[in-house]
Amino acid sequence: MTFTIDVRTGDAPEIHSFLEQRIYEFNAAATGYRDAESFHGVHRDESGEIVAGICGYTWGACCYVAYLWVSAPIRGQRLGSTLLQAVERHAREKACYLVWLSTHTFQAPAFYAQHGYEQIARIEGYPRKHGSLLFMKRLS
Repeated sequence: MTFTIDVRTGDAPEIHSFLEQRIYEFNAAATGYRDAESFHGVHRDESGEIVAGICGYTWGACCYVAYLWVSAPIRGQRLGSTLLQAVERHAREKACYLVWLSTHTFQAPAFYAQHGYEQIARIEGYPRKHGSLLFMKRLS
């Protein structure tokens, strides 16, 4: 059996979705948790363009933040904090007891630490000359 790695992007979202669903089915069968739910929140400017956003999912009483982004010109105006706090409220409403996420050393580790997130792991050299950090916050 042989296969190749395909770097074309045309059908990448479809393949990603297919694989994600197969992994979810396996994980749900293994754990009994069938409550996965994606979420997203955005902030738009006057013209309707997205200038900040957050997305992730809840599953098994946990909340994962996949992406949090704020456009450079409007950083420092607490939009990131507002989005993160909205997700924490959502997670509590879904009976989650923790929120977790990853960031890189050159991104926002201080931001997450100021919001009560604890660094629980670090991978040096991802990407090269930097690091990847895993953060977690237990919800009350």
